[in-house]
Amino acid sequence: MKRVILLLGFLLSAMHSQANESVDERLAGLGISLVEKGAPTANYVYAVKSGNLLFTAGHIPLDEQGQVMTGKLGDDLTTQEGAAAARQAGISLLSTIAEHVGGLDKVVRIVKVTGMVNATADYTEHSQVVNGFSDLMVEVFGEKGKHARSAVGMSSLPLNSAVEIEVIVEFE
Repeated sequence: MKRVILLLGFLLSAMHSQANESVDERLAGLGISLVEKGAPTANYVYAVKSGNLLFTAGHIPLDEQGQVMTGKLGDDLTTQEGAAAARQAGISLLSTIAEHVGGLDKVVRIVKVTGMVNATADYTEHSQVVNGFSDLMVEVFGEKGKHARSAVGMSSLPLNSAVEIEVIVEFE
C-alpha cells in the first residue's frame, strides 16, 4: 500500500510539474530549438490569422542542415523515416506558430491537422507517418496538442518532400 501511495504521489507531482512548465521549457527538455524563417519563395504567406484562429500553409520537413527530407513512402523511405520527417515538419510549424501568435504559450489548442504523405499507390501506413507530427504536438502541448486530423497519400509533393503538413491553431 505504501508503494502505491508513493507511486501516486510521484505521478501527481510529475503531472503538476508538466502543467506548470512553459512550452519553451518543454521544447528545451526535448532538445528542440525553433528557427526564424525567411520569407516564402513564392506569392503566399506562411500563416494567416482570422479571429483567434491561425491557418498555416503546408510545411515540409528540413533536416539539421536545412535540406528538404525527400523520398516516397513505400519506395525510398520506411514508415519510421516518414514519421521522423513529419516530426521535422512539426518543428518548422512550431516556429511559424510562435512567430505569428506571439509565442507558443498562447496556443489554446491545435485544432485540425492535414498530413500529406508522398507515397506509392499501394502504401497504406499514412496515419503512422503523420503520427510523427501528432506525437510531437502532444509532447509539446499536452492535451492541447490533441487534434482532429486527416492523413492522406499523394502521388507527389513539392521538391519530392516526404510529407507536407498544415494546421489550424486556436490562440489567445
